[in-house]
Amino acid sequence: MLFRWFEALIDAFKDPVDGMPPTSVWRFYAFYLRQVWPVFAVAIAVGFMVAIVEVSLFGFIGRIVDMARGAPAADFFRQHGNELLWMGFVALIVRPLAIGVHDLLVNQAIVPSLTNRIRWQNHRYVIRQSLGFFQNDYAGRIANRIMQTGGALRESAVQIVDAIWYVTIYTGSAIVLFAQADLWLAVPLVAWVFAYVGLLAFFIPRIKQRSWLASEARSKLMGRIVDGYGNVLTLKLFAHTRREEAYVADAMAEQTDKLRRMTRVTTALDASITTLNGFLIVGTSALALWLWSEGRVTVGAIALSTGLVIRINNMSGWIMWVVNGIFENVGTVQDGITTISRPRAVQDRKGAMPLEVTSGAVHFHDIHFHYGKQGGVIAGLELAVRAGEKIGLVGPSGAGKSTLVNVLLRLYDLEAGRILIDGQDIAGVTQESLRSQIGVVTQDTSLLHRSIRDNILYGRPDASEAQIAEAVRKARADEFIPALVDGEGRTGYEALVGERGVKLSGGQRQRIAIARVLLKDAPILVLDEATSALDSEAEAAIQDSLDLLMQGKTVIAIAHRLSTIARMDRLVVLDKGRIVETGTHAGLVARDGLYARLWKRQTGGFVAVEDESA
Repeated sequence: MLFRWFEALIDAFKDPVDGMPPTSVWRFYAFYLRQVWPVFAVAIAVGFMVAIVEVSLFGFIGRIVDMARGAPAADFFRQHGNELLWMGFVALIVRPLAIGVHDLLVNQAIVPSLTNRIRWQNHRYVIRQSLGFFQNDYAGRIANRIMQTGGALRESAVQIVDAIWYVTIYTGSAIVLFAQADLWLAVPLVAWVFAYVGLLAFFIPRIKQRSWLASEARSKLMGRIVDGYGNVLTLKLFAHTRREEAYVADAMAEQTDKLRRMTRVTTALDASITTLNGFLIVGTSALALWLWSEGRVTVGAIALSTGLVIRINNMSGWIMWVVNGIFENVGTVQDGITTISRPRAVQDRKGAMPLEVTSGAVHFHDIHFHYGKQGGVIAGLELAVRAGEKIGLVGPSGAGKSTLVNVLLRLYDLEAGRILIDGQDIAGVTQESLRSQIGVVTQDTSLLHRSIRDNILYGRPDASEAQIAEAVRKARADEFIPALVDGEGRTGYEALVGERGVKLSGGQRQRIAIARVLLKDAPILVLDEATSALDSEAEAAIQDSLDLLMQGKTVIAIAHRLSTIARMDRLVVLDKGRIVETGTHAGLVARDGLYARLWKRQTGGFVAVEDESA
């Protein structure tokens, strides 16, 4: 019950303000820590109490020595019983209680919940980035930075709180206690403090910089490893295991070199602090003994000073590693910021409303777009698609067919022009509502590494079993789903499909994708090379499912295999981002233009086309 109370202090899944996290390291820290400031404030207060109690124990040692020397053994407990009881109460009750509360706050509230809140909020922000964001980086590196940034920020924040109190209380209290005995006794410690701070000021910025570089190299290494695992079939098909090993080894060598550069500075700092601590122990002990020989301090002061400087020596080593860890973690956070704190290229406008589709008419009005290259992929394109019309987009590679679909889905924002759906500018509606009204079947069907059921339910999460079964039947996926078995013995709808659906054939993946879109039942349908990855037999089998899928919808279909779209109501021929021809299949063949040349090159395609003159 006690654990649960502390664990509930921080909600790991609290939604953030939907804005870009700060790009400055310290503002990035403040952005997340101020969300949980009450817990951190209590942790700071308890940390202060723990540090005071720890120092008081060393004061007790000196006091006990002096009490033992100043009273006969027979009267010792009678004279000092109350003071001894107080010391026992502090050691047996106050100290365990303070440390226990500190550990509960850190281990039960802060470590699991704050770490995962940072990860959750970073993930929520990054997952809404544009398609281009993910295409320009390794998925593994992005995931690695999301995971490591949360842990590094939390760890360094807790370390900073603990280190500040221990340094402040231990050194401050020690100086006061030494000065009370004799001002000269505090001189070595004061000199040590200045030298210690000077060493940290010299080394820590170098550790921070090199830690950032090491973290960046680690993320690069992770990205290359995950990239190889994610494309292991290509690696094996081309027999490039050694080439892949060399590719990863190159990143690993870079990461090792940068890590060594960081640890060199750490080792130099360790040697410097150890040498400095030796001077502190010898100097303080020698001075205490000399002062005692002169009758200026008591034996208790010797015990206090030597015990406390040995404790400070141990603590300084701990502080060094903590400070090193702090700035190593700060470097990791700094590395994470480079990925996490980027503005979103595609964002909903303020006050964007949901798209309302009444008929499904689509109008591309004087649109311009390119992918950062000189010249336009699409330049001044004008195209109106009537509600319920089925059009096919045709053209050579690079003509702008897939780009047209990408800007319709608002995976990228236009540079000029407008796209209207039932008269509504898609730039002024929410992205979620826009994409919920458009069903897409692509050439490279990507399935999630989850069960068949979960993949189909992606089309409509609240669908009933009967609706799932109907979509599967129409997609003709019921012919193979019952026979599926995964590596852990799950069967049918519960079988996992493997990463990106690798355990299924191309035709099976495509049928699952069609079932998913059938279940979605969006009024606008996009077929982007939907059958080009299939052989002619699989294409013919799936064509019937596609015909069912297209019924009653506005359809925009892209295909290099012209036979798959020759039955469309209208064909639109693109070349270099412009419409160069439009018409029916028969009319375009008779015109003997670009479409006719493409058609002749394919000798009529792979599937029979109905004679439109009949």
